[in-house]
Amino acid sequence: MDIDLDEISSNPLGLPFTKLHGNGNDFILIDEMGGELVPDTLKSIFAIHCCRRNFGVGGDGVLFLSISEQAEVKMRLFQPDGSEAEMCGNGVRCLAKYVWDRGYVDSCFSVETPAGIIPLKVREIDGNFWSRVDMGVPLFHRDDIPAQGEGEFLKVEMGGFEVSAVNTGVPHAVVLVEDLDLQISEIAPFIRYNDIFPQGANVNFVKVGPPFQVRTYERGVEAETLSCGTGALASAAVARKLGLVDDEVFVETRGGPLMISFQNGRAYMDGPAVSVYVGELCDDFTTQIQE
Repeated sequence: MDIDLDEISSNPLGLPFTKLHGNGNDFILIDEMGGELVPDTLKSIFAIHCCRRNFGVGGDGVLFLSISEQAEVKMRLFQPDGSEAEMCGNGVRCLAKYVWDRGYVDSCFSVETPAGIIPLKVREIDGNFWSRVDMGVPLFHRDDIPAQGEGEFLKVEMGGFEVSAVNTGVPHAVVLVEDLDLQISEIAPFIRYNDIFPQGANVNFVKVGPPFQVRTYERGVEAETLSCGTGALASAAVARKLGLVDDEVFVETRGGPLMISFQNGRAYMDGPAVSVYVGELCDDFTTQIQE
């Protein structure tokens, strides 16, 4: 499907975007607070083309920021394969960085997502932006993940691995391993596409340590990413459920650190976000898409 940028913006030579990342999990943000720039019917294909690293801007997804009737702001995330994700921990921190920098919000605010309303607090630590995200209650029952079968999904044998699963805004499979030197791109798809997960699942490989280390293969990206916020939470939640960690878990991802904590049944994620650059999509890009 071709994109006609005349449909996307009244000024096709100057469709602005901002590039941000949370621990190397990078996103293209389109600010639609002033009105729709990319019609809903084109958001999916727009993300496919923009996320291509050698032919577009490059990223693990496109964040669309807009006005919300239920919270201060609204976030939608479209992934490199064109699918829409319900929630993204690193993505929501990147969006928080953007709206905080532009004065759209105060230090405490909430974000509407398809997974629900997400409360956040933002602050600076040693001059660096961090946000604390209320990630809600991890859901282990198979109906909530979703996953086939009855009861909680803990230590199920799949392809020679013991796999647990939890929903932390999106479905996550968690595999505890002794060594993270794995060919994840070869191993993870069997679990990610397994029929037991009707909506698929992200796949996390976890070395409890110390240090507590996680590598994540993301659904929708269809590859390993440098960091996954909901995956870090899922990994810590499973390890805690199995009695392997306490209520605070310092998680090392390949892109940087995240702090996961549990209080009164709820889970919280603390982590950084960085603005990389701003830019505009131009007619050269449009021409390449239409060829």
